[in-house]
Amino acid sequence: MLIDTHQRIHNYLRISLTDACNFRCFYCMPEEEVEVTPQSKLMSADEILAIAKTFVSLGVNKIRLTGGEPLVRKDFADIVLSLAKLPVKLTLTTNGVLLNRYTDLLQEAGIHSVNVSLDTLNPYKFLALTKRDQFAQVKQNIDTLINKGFSVKVNVVTLKGINTQEINDFVEWTREAPVHVRFIEFMPFDRNQWNAEKVFTYHQILEVIREQYDCIKLPDAQHDTTKKYMVTGHVGTFAVISTMTAPFCSSCNRLRLTADGKMKNCLFSKTESDLLSAYRRGEDLEPLIRENLALKEKGLGGQLLPDFTQIDTTELANRSMISIGG
Repeated sequence: MLIDTHQRIHNYLRISLTDACNFRCFYCMPEEEVEVTPQSKLMSADEILAIAKTFVSLGVNKIRLTGGEPLVRKDFADIVLSLAKLPVKLTLTTNGVLLNRYTDLLQEAGIHSVNVSLDTLNPYKFLALTKRDQFAQVKQNIDTLINKGFSVKVNVVTLKGINTQEINDFVEWTREAPVHVRFIEFMPFDRNQWNAEKVFTYHQILEVIREQYDCIKLPDAQHDTTKKYMVTGHVGTFAVISTMTAPFCSSCNRLRLTADGKMKNCLFSKTESDLLSAYRRGEDLEPLIRENLALKEKGLGGQLLPDFTQIDTTELANRSMISIGG
């Protein structure tokens, strides 16, 4: 069992398969040209499986595959099918554009829940945000997943002045579709143009929704990162991930493994442990994993301030979001 110094049990591992992506969302990656990690420094499919097995032996029972964009890996199918043999709940986060190629594979692997990042329902704004004219394909793929019985969560990074006027458009989507929309407060990462004025808060999001809808609070599970709601009469739900204004660190059960094999104990942690190099040297990974977990801060990587308006991004030590994994 993996327990940190704050007595939190960790049973959830997020594995980034790549730091490459076929979209170019500014809040995820630096504005300048991104250098993708060379193949030799990425975990291979066999290495991903071997390192995952170590975490599973220590109590991990849920694994989420992330990126970059995980579906751009040519060996994605091999990775999924090998991890599907482990005694874990396997899930996926994707930008959705390639899902049509892998729907049958996901069903074969027993993946029933997929998170899709989609920050706008406007095709022109989608192009502006992602630099790719692929809205129709993403929306079609989401609809296909829903029709095939997948649980689909749509992640919406809520950016003041950019897509906040679409909040209720997303909520309206939940009227007839069993989709789970999750509004995410804008978070600071390396060179992602974050500033406090762009943050649209949990309470502001609810205020906008309540102007148009009657909604009820739903119960949150022990390790939920979301505050869940439902509009009366709708078949879907919505939620808010309130990292900046109402963090959920006290019940955190998540660990992260970057595409280049570094373990991070928090999305905002300064420290990393190089599991991949240790594995390639034939070393036992358990001591490294436990040592890394012992360094986990009580909240927000020990870096972000409770008052997000006082955060100085020049003082933060972290990677870009795309190199951490969503």
